Amino acid sequence: MATVSGGALGSSLGVEPDADPEANPETGATRDTLFGGRLLLFQPARGTGYRTNVDALLLARFAAATRTAAVAFDLGAGSGAVGLTLLRLGAARHVVFVEIDDVTSAMARRNLEANGWADSGEVVRGDVRDIARLRRGEAQLVVCNPPYTAPGHGRVSAVEATARCGDLGAFVRAARQLAGRRARVCFVYRAHESAALLATLAAEGLHGKRMRFVHGTQQAPARIVLVEAHAGRPGGLFVLPPLIEREAGEYTPEMEDLLERE
Repeated sequence: MATVSGGALGSSLGVEPDADPEANPETGATRDTLFGGRLLLFQPARGTGYRTNVDALLLARFAAATRTAAVAFDLGAGSGAVGLTLLRLGAARHVVFVEIDDVTSAMARRNLEANGWADSGEVVRGDVRDIARLRRGEAQLVVCNPPYTAPGHGRVSAVEATARCGDLGAFVRAARQLAGRRARVCFVYRAHESAALLATLAAEGLHGKRMRFVHGTQQAPARIVLVEAHAGRPGGLFVLPPLIEREAGEYTPEMEDLLERE
């Protein structure tokens, strides 16, 4: 069986410049920050693995917009940016970080400890499909920033192939298994593939209830889409106003607020 990791190719907006730009020779990690230095993030050095981008932060903010979850699962968590942001925002009391790669899962554990949340999260290393079968129905919230490239399509570097290539359906099926009654499932995906995302969710009995498109500028086509889905009856999809990232070369006020930049 092919393994499934996570992490999508997206804009690099929102991740602060490295606080310590040189990778630690022992761990291969750089020490970066998010939200104006308020959240510490150890992640792979450039060229050695998948690094967090703004899509992860947009997903976490989108998922945090409604009620607090007792237990959230972050599928394909990488070094943990989505789940860490959920904890920081108080959107989840406990987060389970599911990641197949041993290096990035170790970084996720380090990030929980570095930010003082060792008791509020757990890192589970393994294939999302296997973990979902073992922990069926435990989640009140599932978040996922899946690979945007299907296997055999597109060009990605060898060191990032596991994070950037994967089967969307496998992540959706895992999310459905993990989701308990009345659970929310939130995904971020390429905007031009939004129909495929909604169809894949619906095939597993998850129906879109809230959606927001993100545009680089007012004039640009949508770059990504954020979708919240629930199990149950179809219908009732609420499309939010678009989120615009930049205007006249600067972050929009909403993006400045979202990223908590000073």
